[in-house]
Amino acid sequence: MATETELKLRIAPEQLAKLKRHALLRTLQVTRPATRRLYNIYYDTPKLELHKSGMALRLRRTGRQWLQTLKGGGSIKAGMHLRNEWEVPVKGMALEFSSLQTAEWDEHLPKALRKKLQPVFVTDFSRSSRMLQWQGAQIELCMDQGSVSTEQHSTPVCELELELKSGQPQQLFELALAILDIVPFELEVVSKAEQGYRLLSGYADKPVKGSVPIFGRTDTLADVLQTLIWSCLLHLQSNLRGAMASDDAEYLHQMRVALRRLRVVLRMVEKNRADEQLAALSNKVAALCVALGRAREWDVFIAQTVQPMCARMAGHTGLQALLASSKHQRDAYYVALRSEARAHELQRLILRFAIWMNGAYWQQPQIAPHQFESGAHDFATRRLQKLARRFAQSGQHLDSLEAERLHALRILAKKLRYSAEFFAGLYDKQKAKSFLAALSEVQDVLGQINDIAVTHRLLDELAASQDLSAHQDAVVLAKGWIAHDLTHQFTALRKAIQRFAREPSFWEK
Repeated sequence: MATETELKLRIAPEQLAKLKRHALLRTLQVTRPATRRLYNIYYDTPKLELHKSGMALRLRRTGRQWLQTLKGGGSIKAGMHLRNEWEVPVKGMALEFSSLQTAEWDEHLPKALRKKLQPVFVTDFSRSSRMLQWQGAQIELCMDQGSVSTEQHSTPVCELELELKSGQPQQLFELALAILDIVPFELEVVSKAEQGYRLLSGYADKPVKGSVPIFGRTDTLADVLQTLIWSCLLHLQSNLRGAMASDDAEYLHQMRVALRRLRVVLRMVEKNRADEQLAALSNKVAALCVALGRAREWDVFIAQTVQPMCARMAGHTGLQALLASSKHQRDAYYVALRSEARAHELQRLILRFAIWMNGAYWQQPQIAPHQFESGAHDFATRRLQKLARRFAQSGQHLDSLEAERLHALRILAKKLRYSAEFFAGLYDKQKAKSFLAALSEVQDVLGQINDIAVTHRLLDELAASQDLSAHQDAVVLAKGWIAHDLTHQFTALRKAIQRFAREPSFWEK
């Protein structure tokens, strides 16, 4: 068995052609580029049992040779794919199992399953490959162009693959960062095989919600925090392309959730050991939250306030002007979000994170405080106790709509909720579920109160604009529209906090 470590980068054909001509590759290459056609037939059962178990089986023709390969396990970290690989040569375009004597093939591909295998899709592409010497590492750079096809559908493929032959994973990301200074690309979290399965199932891109990895009580805190960071980065990446191209505002919302969750994890890391690179990354994430937040504010304002008012009073000229002006403001932020500069910044940020995650901070546990190497369970208990105590104190005697106090309470609710979600699996699941449901209700009401405050601020911005100089009545009407909601939400907040206060702390025995 071999472990394949490669970084996949999605790139436009014209940018691939530009990279081929660049002097960087000629400077780094230790072998001349070699081009070959790779034709791959992927097999699975009618119920796609291999795919469901995280495995992929293919026959690859390269020149006159056929190779039978089974891949599975591993992980995806910021576009870096680590998978176990078992590969054997075969005589022709047919699967062969009679000569296989390895336990791995029997374990991952039982004989009963082999009888049901059939071709499901094909990948067919031209690969130009060369070996590079990069800071002492041997890295194979492959340029792939072709297609993934089922019987009914096909999609083009154009990507770079950087495969680590010797050296450290960090060096893959450092080389990618150097390439990013030459041509734009996207870190790719979807393999060619997965693209084939998506074609097969009729998969349609949609916003992706974050998931929480499963931890054990014996996992070290360092392992848990690393896994959480990778999970947040994957959540961000899974929505990035949609936010750049789709009109669905949920992509941007999920990006912001990913960043907020990431900030909570980074704060936990900072409490264990400070680090200059970590501080710089945290500042970048905070700034990005602010930038994306402005576009999200206009999305919410339009969807929750202006459009409902226009639907209720369809003939109101001032409200139509308010809607048009709001969309104009929102679109300006989306133009900035979808600019080449922002796209480059986002890819660079993820690469910087990956370099740090594979760097000295995590590779030298001997210099870390004892707590960093201890079990995650003890840390989680202390962290949740502290956040819950602070939240309870902030929520006591809530008798005013003071903006700063409500904002602080909302931030605490987010920190407590995300932390509780991260660590819930270490405790009683049912108690954690009830706790999180009650906390989510509090957070939802706090979010609605914050939306009202933001609406007032955006209305003031619009009122000062020249576009609405003749429609100030619409601004006044909108402020009156939301005024009655505030009293109702404040009452709802008190009740939600009271219900939450009755929930037992699931981390306590």
